[in-house]
Amino acid sequence: MTSSPLLRAHLVVDRPAFRLDIDLEVASGQVVALLGPNGAGKTTALRALAGLTALSGGRILLDGEALHDLPAERRPIGVVFQDYLLFPHLSALDNVAFGPRCHGAAKHEARRVAAAWLDRVGLAGHAAARPRQLSGGQAQRVALARALAVRPRLLLLDEPLAALDAHTRLEIRSQLRRHLADFDGVTVLVTHDPLDAMVLADRLVVVEHGAVVQEGAPAEVARRPRTDYVARLAGLNLQRGTATGRHVEVGEILFSVAEPLDGPAFVAFAPSAVALHRHRPEGTPRNLWQATIDGIERHGDNVRIHLDGPITAWADVTPAAVADLDLVPGRRIWAAVKATETHAYPA
Repeated sequence: MTSSPLLRAHLVVDRPAFRLDIDLEVASGQVVALLGPNGAGKTTALRALAGLTALSGGRILLDGEALHDLPAERRPIGVVFQDYLLFPHLSALDNVAFGPRCHGAAKHEARRVAAAWLDRVGLAGHAAARPRQLSGGQAQRVALARALAVRPRLLLLDEPLAALDAHTRLEIRSQLRRHLADFDGVTVLVTHDPLDAMVLADRLVVVEHGAVVQEGAPAEVARRPRTDYVARLAGLNLQRGTATGRHVEVGEILFSVAEPLDGPAFVAFAPSAVALHRHRPEGTPRNLWQATIDGIERHGDNVRIHLDGPITAWADVTPAAVADLDLVPGRRIWAAVKATETHAYPA
């Protein structure tokens, strides 16, 4: 983050039984992803930035100028909506030219700008195509070109890959990352997909229940989750307790951890680090507890076991281990995690 971010916003939106109250600071050339579960307030924040949802309080400053009192059509923004909202009766070229035309460009100039943008997104050969003739990935690129053709200072992306199938999503995600790297304004991306956020964003802002619960570089957020939601996204088990040196007390379990710490602490460990045993292991293994299996599901090439007991946790094991250990719902099992694979950090 720079000392003088291009976008500085305090967004407050009050609705019955819900309140959004978040701060955003985004530097020029930076992509920030608003990440969170459904109903967290991500899209409300995006619509507030766009001028489509009125603020109950706060402000939006872009390049030091107040946007919050301007109507949507006067804000220097480009928006790519989840369903793209291309005009069905216009060609790809005229869809992209629509923005420059609305900003006062002559028809010839607007179409020249639009042609240049279609070329940049690899669709020069589809200029005459109507939206119904385009694939999902092509429609997404037309929508992006339309948003960028007005030379916005703020680009807003609302779940821009959600409508794509898995194969197309992989290709378009890579292309979108390249286009965003060339954009020198501010980009705010709304998504609930952690992979989209990790690949596309320079910084994550995690929103839950209308408030920011964690923010930082993607690797840092993934390595040190601070809520159960973030831990699930990162594929980690997360516990909260009290640390004394290299031990963290979590309920009735005393975890041995890799890092010395004192005071309120989080303990995180990967499901793959959890070893399961039918009988109590011999010796004195660290971080050992007895649990009941209350769920079993496929997880990639492995099987994910949900454990209920003094703590709840996930364990990833091979299909062979499921058979060897006779892992079935309701089975009592011993779980263990090595101290070297159990990480603690301040809560």
